Amino acid sequence: MTTNRKEQICTLLKGIETGDASSVSVVNQDKYIQHNPQTHEGGEGLAELFERLSKSKPRVNIVRIFEDGDYVFAHTEYDFSSSNIGFEVFRFEGKQTVEHWDNIQKRSGPNTSGHSMVDGSTKVNDIDKTEINRKIVSSFVNEVLIKNQLELIENYIDKNLYTEHNSDFSDNLSALQIALTEQSKNAEPAIKYEKNHRFLAEGNFVLSVCEGSFNATHSAFYDLFRISNGKIIEHWDTTEVIPPRDEWKNDNGKF
Repeated sequence: MTTNRKEQICTLLKGIETGDASSVSVVNQDKYIQHNPQTHEGGEGLAELFERLSKSKPRVNIVRIFEDGDYVFAHTEYDFSSSNIGFEVFRFEGKQTVEHWDNIQKRSGPNTSGHSMVDGSTKVNDIDKTEINRKIVSSFVNEVLIKNQLELIENYIDKNLYTEHNSDFSDNLSALQIALTEQSKNAEPAIKYEKNHRFLAEGNFVLSVCEGSFNATHSAFYDLFRISNGKIIEHWDTTEVIPPRDEWKNDNGKF
C-alpha cells in the first residue's frame, strides 16, 4: 500500500517530537531546497534539527493538512519552550519532497470574539470549486490587501458569517479595516502587503503567501481562508519577521 503525501508529511512533522532521523526519509536530500532562513540545507539539516528539538520534549499537532497538485501544506501547533503556530509548505517530485517553506508565529489570544489561532473548521469540501475559490482569494489579496482598496472588503467577506482567528482582531470587520489603515512611525502602513508569492488551494480552503512589512519590518504573511458560497467566512494567519541576510543559514530566501 502506497503512503499518500499527506501521511508522509504528518510523519515528517511528528518526527520533531521523537527526533527519529528516519522521519526525514520523505526528503530527497540531493534536491531538497530549504527556505527557512534559520535551517541548514537538506535532509541532514532537518535530521539534526529534529534531534535537537526533541530533547525539549516538544508537542506537535497537525491541525489541518491540504494537498494542491505537487504541494502539501499544513496548519500546525508547536509546543517547545514556548507555544507557536505555523504553516508548513512542501513541494513534491514523485514520492519525495524537494522543497520547503514555513511561517511561524508565537501563539497569542484568544481574541475578543473568543477564537484561538487554530480552532474552527477543518473539513475540506467543495473540491470542484477549488479553482473558483483560489481566484476569489487571489482577487481579495490583490485588491484589498495589496492595493489597499478597503471599500471592496465586503465584496469578498460575508460579514454576517465571518470568523476571525487573528488574536488582534475580532469577527467584526471594522477592527480589520482600522488595522489596515493604521500607519507606522515612518508614515508607511503598519500592515503592508507588497507581493504575493503563491496561492495554494484545496476545496474550500486557500492559503495565500505574501511578502511585505509589519511595523516597518520586512515580514512574511501567511493567510488561510475558508470560502463558502463565493465569500470568505473564516480566516487564520501567521506573521513572521524575515531575519537579515547575514543571519541566514542557507541561500534560498524566504519565498
